Amino acid sequence: MSRLSNRTIIVTGAARGIGAAYARALAAEGARVAICDVLDPGPVVADIEAAGGEAIGAVCDITDTASVADLVAQVKTRFGGIDGLVNNAAIFAALTPRPFEQIPSEEFDRVLQVNVRGTFECIRAVLPGMRGQGYGKIVNIASGTVYKGTPGLLHYTASKGAIIALTRVVAREVGGDGIRVNCVAPGFTLSEGILDAEETAAINRATVASRCLPRDQQPDDLNGAIGFLLSAESDFMTGQVMVVDGGSVMN
Repeated sequence: MSRLSNRTIIVTGAARGIGAAYARALAAEGARVAICDVLDPGPVVADIEAAGGEAIGAVCDITDTASVADLVAQVKTRFGGIDGLVNNAAIFAALTPRPFEQIPSEEFDRVLQVNVRGTFECIRAVLPGMRGQGYGKIVNIASGTVYKGTPGLLHYTASKGAIIALTRVVAREVGGDGIRVNCVAPGFTLSEGILDAEETAAINRATVASRCLPRDQQPDDLNGAIGFLLSAESDFMTGQVMVVDGGSVMN
C-alpha cells in the first residue's frame, strides 16, 4: 500500500506548474486529490484519472472566504473528509523584479493578499474537519528567498517570510488537536510560469552557481518532501521548515 493511500488532500494553485506536479505525484502515491485554482483544473484532473488515480477540480479564489468554504464542501461531499492541505497558490511568476521603492502599492497588497491571506483562509476552512477527526496534515509553501533576502522581490519575499511565521503559530495552536503544520521552502524552480519569464535564464544561472548540487531545480524535485510531510512518516514533526533547493540555503 502506498504511503498516502485513502488520504484526501487539497492542493491549491494546482492547475499548472509546481502545484500540478504535486497533485500528480500525490495521486500516484494513492491520495485522492482535490485541485484548486483560479485556472481550469480539468486537464490535471484528466491526467490523474487517466493514470488510474482519483481527483476532482474546483475553480476557487483562495482570498474569498465563501469560495474557499465551497471548495471544502465539494471535497467533503465527494470524498467524505480532508486529511491534508498543500497551500501552494501564490503570485510569483507574473512579478517583475524591481527595487522595492518602485513596487506599486496595489501590487504589494495583492501579493500579500493572495500569498498570505489566501493561505490563512484555506487553513481556517479545513480546521474544523481536521479537529473533528483528530488528525490532519498542512503543508505551506514558503521560499528560499526568505533566507537570502533576494533583491527585487520584496513583496514576494515578505509574503513567504509571513508564511513561515504563520506555520509556526498555527502549529502551536493546533498541535493538541492532532494536526501537524509544516513548511517547504523551494529554491528557484523551473516551472511552467517561470520558463515563460524573460528574466529566468539569468536568475537561474546565478542560482545554480550557488548550489551544492549545481543543476536546475525541477518541480518533481519537491515531491518527495511534500509526500513525506503529508504521510505518517512525519507524524512527530510540526512547525518545521524544509528547504529543498540543492544546497543553496543551509538552514
